Amino acid sequence: MSTFKDESMMKLGVEEIIGETDLIKEISSGTKLRIKHGVDPTTPDLHIGHAVNYLKLREFQERGHKIVFLIGDFTARFGDPTDKNKMRKLRDKKDVREMAKKYLVQIGKILDLKKTELRYNSEWYDHMKAPEFLDLLAHFSASRVLERDMFQERFKNNEEVGLHELIYPVLQGYDSVMLKSDMTICGSDQKFNELQGRKLQEEFGQKPQIIMTTPILLGIDGKNKMSQSMGNYVGIDEPANVQFGKIMSIPDDIVPVYFELAARITGKELTVIKNKWKNVDARRDLKAELARSVVSIYYGLEKAVVAEEDFNRVFRDKNYPLNIPEAKIKNPRCEDLPQLLSDLKLVSSKSEARRLIEQGGVKIDKAVIEDYKAHICFHDKMVVQVGKFKFLKIRV
Repeated sequence: MSTFKDESMMKLGVEEIIGETDLIKEISSGTKLRIKHGVDPTTPDLHIGHAVNYLKLREFQERGHKIVFLIGDFTARFGDPTDKNKMRKLRDKKDVREMAKKYLVQIGKILDLKKTELRYNSEWYDHMKAPEFLDLLAHFSASRVLERDMFQERFKNNEEVGLHELIYPVLQGYDSVMLKSDMTICGSDQKFNELQGRKLQEEFGQKPQIIMTTPILLGIDGKNKMSQSMGNYVGIDEPANVQFGKIMSIPDDIVPVYFELAARITGKELTVIKNKWKNVDARRDLKAELARSVVSIYYGLEKAVVAEEDFNRVFRDKNYPLNIPEAKIKNPRCEDLPQLLSDLKLVSSKSEARRLIEQGGVKIDKAVIEDYKAHICFHDKMVVQVGKFKFLKIRV
C-alpha cells in the first residue's frame, strides 16, 4: 500500500474537488475512504471515456481505499437525463441485468474486483415502499431540478420532460446515503447529481461526501463527448487492433489530452511529450506511442505491439492483418447482409450496418459494397471488412 507522493499526483486527471480540504486531511491522516462510483448499464459496452474514472479509482484502490462500485440496475431502467434532448424511455429489468454482467468483465480489466465492493441500487429501490419514497422526494424541489439547462432547452424546443426524469438526481443522491460513501469519483457531467448526495447525507445525519470530478473525454472525432450512439468511441472490450486504429485516427489537437486522461502519462514524462508534440515531424510517432500506451492498459504491451504491426500492414502496406478472426456460416448465400453483419457482431445493429454500407464502409475481399440489399455469395476464406478496423474471415 502506498500514498500519493504529493497533492499534484492526487489531482492528475481531475477537474474539481468539492471538499478538497477534507480530502487532504483524510489522506494525510491515513484514513481509508469508502469511494463510490456508479454506472447505469444503458449500452452494451463501456469505453475509454468511462475509464477516465476507473483509472482514477484504481489509483485510490492501489493505496488501500475501498472502492464501492455501484451498478445502477434500477436507475438504468430509465437512465440519466443529463445532456439528453429527448425524454428517456423505460428499459426492461432483465435487459439491464444482462448488460451489467458485461460491464463487470470490462471493469475487471482496470479494477481488482476481488477488492471491490459491488452493489446494485435495486437492493433498496425494488423494496422501497410508497411512504418512504414520498418522504425522500420531499427533500427536493421540482423548480430546482427544472432549472437545469437540458430541461430548459427541451422547453424551448417543445420537447417533453418526463416526471421520472426529474427524480433521477434524487435517486442518485440517495445512493450515497445508502452506501455511506466518504467520497465519489465521477465525470464532471454528474456534479449536479452528486451534489444532491451531499445534501441528502447531511439531512440523514451523515458526513457529506467529497466529490472528485474528472474531465469529459472527447470522442475520436475530436468534437463531441465520447459516445456509442455517436460512433466516436473506443470500447474497453474492443479488440486490440481496433483500439489501436481508432486512437491513430484522432485529430492531432486532442492527442496531449488523451496522453493524460486515457493513457495516464503523468508528471515530467507528460511535459516531455507535450514539448515533443510541438515538432510536427514527431507527431506520427507520438500518436503511435499513445495508441500503444492505451492498448497496453487493456491487453498488455505484447498485444499492443502486435496491434501496431497490424495497423502498419493495413494502412501503410495495404495488406490484411496477420491474425484475422474467423466465423463459420451455414448458408453461403446471403440475402440480408445487414442482418448477417449484426449476427457476426461486426455492427451493433442492422441500422448501423445499413448506414455503413451506404457510406462505403463495408468491403468484401477489398471490394466496396454499395447496396445493403445486395445478395452476396460467400466463398471459403472470404474477408469481410467493416469500417477501417474490423476484419472477419468467413468459413463455409
